[in-house]
Amino acid sequence: MQRLLLRFKDFKPKALTLSYDDGVEQDIKLIEIMNKYGLKGTFNINSGLFKEEGYEYPKGQIHRRMTKKECYDLYKNSGHEVAVHALTHPHLEDFPSNVIIDEVISDRRNLEQMFGTIIRGMAYPYGTYNDLVVDALKVCNIAYSRAVRSTEKFDIPKDWLRLSATCHHKNPNLMSLAKKFVEDEVKTTPYLFYLWGHSYEFEADNNWNVIEEFAQYISNKNDVWYATNIEIYDYIKAFESLILSNDAKIIKNPSDLDIYFVKDNKEYVIKSGETIFVN
Repeated sequence: MQRLLLRFKDFKPKALTLSYDDGVEQDIKLIEIMNKYGLKGTFNINSGLFKEEGYEYPKGQIHRRMTKKECYDLYKNSGHEVAVHALTHPHLEDFPSNVIIDEVISDRRNLEQMFGTIIRGMAYPYGTYNDLVVDALKVCNIAYSRAVRSTEKFDIPKDWLRLSATCHHKNPNLMSLAKKFVEDEVKTTPYLFYLWGHSYEFEADNNWNVIEEFAQYISNKNDVWYATNIEIYDYIKAFESLILSNDAKIIKNPSDLDIYFVKDNKEYVIKSGETIFVN
């Protein structure tokens, strides 16, 4: 009996997502580039560190956070996800559970009130955490949280609260990884390319061409689903929630998403709430 092979929407065997931190002014240009090439991603914000209205940064400062209004105007209808980055960007592992929970819950609450949506994603400040932090995130009902470890692989995540990325945009192998991602023929387990970073780094390094070239090269591929972090999480979890009979010939989809998969080299789509019979 062959197992079910996950496929993304419209039977696409690959997915791409971006994750960028801190809610800085350079996100404006990054989103322009992402939208130009049809890429999607997630922006992780510290709601306790918005720039005060009217404040002017010293000349030459690179890391420039936006005001609350600027963040709202940029992200609200951008098509991208907003996620938690902790209220004040601390090393969460340095604190007891109650402080960790307050940092995460307060940030989540502020962002939900600000954007009028449910916030379930996160990126660890500084990329650091320990088991106590992970347990605290479970209490806060955080679905996933990204660290900074790069795998240089396209694996589907197994531990979403210890989420690794494919690479940072500074990785010298960025374009070779992109080439492999685009050119590989996926026959079994699907690919996920997860890129992360901080948009202010493009200004600091004077290399906006890096993300522009990456976006141009990897965009408009018929076999790639361009999605936010939470869209990919929800889709994979919906696939994993499929209920199978003992012989895997009867399949029920209890989720609210249509799910695409391959079994015995044949493509199937099972709609939300549907039960199907397969050979």
